[in-house]
Amino acid sequence: MKKVELLAPAGDLEKAKIAILYGANAVYVGGKKFSLRARASNFDMDDIGELTRFAKENQAKVYVTMNIVPHDEDLDGLDSYLRGLAKASVDAIIVSSPYIIEKAKQHAPELEIHLSTQQSALNSEAVRFWLEEGVSRVVLGREALIPEIAQIIETTKADVEVFIHGGMCVSYSGRCMLSNHMTTRDANRGGCAHSCRWNYDLYEEKRKRNRFGHFNIGSKDLMAIDYVPELISIGVSSLKIEGRMKSAYYIAGVVRTYRNLIDEYYEKNGAMDFSDLSKYHDEIKKTENRMFGTGFLSGEAGISSMLYDQRAEQPTKEFLGIVLDYDETSGTALIEQRNYFETNDTVEFFGPKLPNTKIKIPEMNDLEGAVVTVARHPKQLLKIKTPIQLRPYDMLRLVERSDKDLIL
Repeated sequence: MKKVELLAPAGDLEKAKIAILYGANAVYVGGKKFSLRARASNFDMDDIGELTRFAKENQAKVYVTMNIVPHDEDLDGLDSYLRGLAKASVDAIIVSSPYIIEKAKQHAPELEIHLSTQQSALNSEAVRFWLEEGVSRVVLGREALIPEIAQIIETTKADVEVFIHGGMCVSYSGRCMLSNHMTTRDANRGGCAHSCRWNYDLYEEKRKRNRFGHFNIGSKDLMAIDYVPELISIGVSSLKIEGRMKSAYYIAGVVRTYRNLIDEYYEKNGAMDFSDLSKYHDEIKKTENRMFGTGFLSGEAGISSMLYDQRAEQPTKEFLGIVLDYDETSGTALIEQRNYFETNDTVEFFGPKLPNTKIKIPEMNDLEGAVVTVARHPKQLLKIKTPIQLRPYDMLRLVERSDKDLIL
């Protein structure tokens, strides 16, 4: 049985490598041009080459987003860029423009072409059209219901990709003009200002209706833990996580959670207890600080899928640091600090091969051997003895602050 692909986002090279190590079968990244996340760090051609080599060493694939809706001024260098991606051994490009599709077929025929969700393909006839145009995979619009997804796969036999986690667009993906009108930042050219998540006052004539807080029109983030088994069973080829602007900690935690869920599904031949996926819900909650919804996967989206006057963020487990190295002889880990912590704090280590493991932080030392009681400096390097064996790219997060007063 061919396993479903888990596809993860990455805004830079470190995040891409972490996504692969934590279980992604493929990653999608943006180049310096033609991509819709202009404010991500994004990849130059050398970075893309390094990533494709790393991916192949780890049996993973690399897709490059070229999903911009281009104006004439955006097309300079397109042909050479496509040839460069092919030379770098990129597996596929994600495209919304018919012109870029035609150019890709001419100048880089070895690249697979995946149709971006920006095209809002939501029916079998649209999918057939794009397959005839040379597209090998269709990323369906986020507005597709599960029965519709099943019908599309059954009638077209298409390689279909579906979003399972991350931010949702308040309009059809990429078709919202709020950012263009309010900030002159074009959502279809990589500049969305996420105006739907701003705080507004809502008036009916002259009467203010949001009496108890601000009003916004953003949607809750998608979280499809409960629907992954069904999406696999109907033949979805790729399950996609959104979030090229997200942190390395977010990428690691989300990818690891869905990886474990997908693996359990196949280990049990689909005969798992779908009524209790609470352990996966609990893990996801440690990585995200926005409210979740199920989008259109649970049926037509309604009020419950929107934020309106609800809080857009929730507290999360705090990401404290990442393991750079581990000395088995001394049992000492080299940690790069990412947030404040101190000795005697209870933390949880986790990693691609490490189950959640709680310990109290023992004595810490800096690189010169001096005792450190408080890790307060960004990216400070610390040596910590641990009772567990760690590996590079394992991470730690806060569980409980020590009883003593914080040293500020």
